[in-house]
Amino acid sequence: MHERILGRPLATNGRQNEMMEILKTEIAMTAARLVVEEGLDYGAAKRRAVRQLELPARTALPDNDAVEEAVLEYIALFCAETQPRELLALRRLALLWMQRMAIFRPHLGGSVWHGSATRLSEIYIQLFCDDCKSAEIALIDHGVKYVAHTMTGFHGKPVEALSLNAFCPDFNDMAAVHLMIFDHDDVRGALRPDAKGRAPRGDMAALTRLLHDQHL
Repeated sequence: MHERILGRPLATNGRQNEMMEILKTEIAMTAARLVVEEGLDYGAAKRRAVRQLELPARTALPDNDAVEEAVLEYIALFCAETQPRELLALRRLALLWMQRMAIFRPHLGGSVWHGSATRLSEIYIQLFCDDCKSAEIALIDHGVKYVAHTMTGFHGKPVEALSLNAFCPDFNDMAAVHLMIFDHDDVRGALRPDAKGRAPRGDMAALTRLLHDQHL
């Protein structure tokens, strides 16, 4: 499809915009498959999709909301029987780690919070600390192996993160957990509804309610 679109003269701006939206949809659908089947994050999945579709590197990309919608559609078509239990397993594991890090005001975000996670999804927990090093010390005191690095946080700004592999009993396998470290007062802005009016993340009480409501 993209070759015909790229090779066709675009007579009007309206027609060009239409073709760009078609390409974005195709990228989102391809990225969704990569997210579910390979566990890629949205950014990496979109970039891989562009390469797989043999599109120019500067092709306009769909936003994350479009990819999330495509992921949910893919799950409904191909993973409807397995995804709810996989989501439940990851939410249970997330709650366990939130309980372990309770003094740092943990909040769960990402696909595990929003409900689009599958077995290969990673868990993203945001911690709000008076001292950013205190979370790292807590892991050291408990003998937890982790990797300290930088991730993309709120508003695209870099943030320190502690990443570890945690055993997931329901999978009998390891799952990736990322503890993202924010300043204590950042939690106020972090709870503002997103563009869809959803809570962008939830604390332990909110996650416990989700688990209670998720009857399997």
